[in-house]
Amino acid sequence: MKRKLALAMALAMTATMAQPILADSSTPVPLNVIISQYGTQTQTWWTQFEKDFEAENPDIDLNIEIVSWNDIYTKVNTLVSNGNAPDILNIDVLADYVADDLLMPATEYASEDLQAKFFPSFWEASSIDDTVYALPILASCRALFVNKDILDEAGAEIPTTWAEVQDAAQKIKDKFGDDVYPWGIDMTTDEGQAAFSYYTWNNGGGFVDENNDWALNSDANVEALNYAIGLVNDGYTNSDPANETRYDLQDMFGAGKVAMMIGPNNIPTYLSDGGYDVNYEVASIPSNEGIESVAMGVCDRLEVFKNDEAEDQEARTAAISKFFDFFYDDARYSDYMVFEGFLPTTQTAADLLAKDDETFASWIDILQSCKFYPATKTEWADVKQGVIEVEQNALLGDDVQTLLDDLQADIAG
Repeated sequence: MKRKLALAMALAMTATMAQPILADSSTPVPLNVIISQYGTQTQTWWTQFEKDFEAENPDIDLNIEIVSWNDIYTKVNTLVSNGNAPDILNIDVLADYVADDLLMPATEYASEDLQAKFFPSFWEASSIDDTVYALPILASCRALFVNKDILDEAGAEIPTTWAEVQDAAQKIKDKFGDDVYPWGIDMTTDEGQAAFSYYTWNNGGGFVDENNDWALNSDANVEALNYAIGLVNDGYTNSDPANETRYDLQDMFGAGKVAMMIGPNNIPTYLSDGGYDVNYEVASIPSNEGIESVAMGVCDRLEVFKNDEAEDQEARTAAISKFFDFFYDDARYSDYMVFEGFLPTTQTAADLLAKDDETFASWIDILQSCKFYPATKTEWADVKQGVIEVEQNALLGDDVQTLLDDLQADIAG
């Protein structure tokens, strides 16, 4: 279960990472960038970005590779262990790289003007021991999406509590049988950690306790996960939660096959791009009785790996700074948020977008009150993988309490 990069990997990278950057001014400075794939058109946007950037910066050779979320962790870990880490990486994990001394502090490449653009909460979200190690590339907020036509035809109300979820699901099941899944749930390697958040946070639990210590096997978490698995066992959900990703669920929601699902704010863009026409409403994530609903926020990052072998560190750092200034240009960055359907992490882009679409302002308000993954804790990568394995084993019939006890012992030990 342990995925933490070994110190040997860090040493290997320091010793052999990448080809040295030459001081010869006639040689373009190479920048290798890995970007995570957020949608079917991610490659299209970044291909144009690369062309535009190099046209404006002929002294920089920019190489951008788009990698799917299902593959990125394995790919990056392999690159790092082989001493070929990218210069810039878009990913959601952070603490392991910091613990192994692999990342440059953000203040070394982000200008003061750029730093001032970010919402303080997002800038500080990548701070470990008072040092910020990454820039927030984008954010999303999760809420409940419901097919209003299906609920109305089944005589069901939009649920606000877990008991109401079960009641609405039963009415939908009674009305539509196997033609409609009442509730969508994703416990795959893509979004299993999100599912853990949806249910544990909305039962007063979560990854950590009030002291920020791991509390994975808390009573609230055991109850929450048993509830989620119970929805599956009762036939209220899609048939294969361990393999059907959020994108599968979004397609099923668009096609009227799933009546309710928790998902990100870019679902409307996804539905529109897919040609789906759904009469949907957005609501708060249901919580257990007596527990205040908690929304989940996700903030992915852009991180810069050290390259101690570079002969001209100043040229490399300058090239990296140019990349970020170009990307976070208000108009260009806003275009990317609209293109991918995500929320900006800079106040300036948010203000620009809110002028044309007031929904951005409302989502930003929600986002700033969301809970986030404890990604700055060193064990987060292990915990993320661990809760997914717990869920998938629970789907196979293993005891939730035992699974969470074992995971807690593994992480805390």
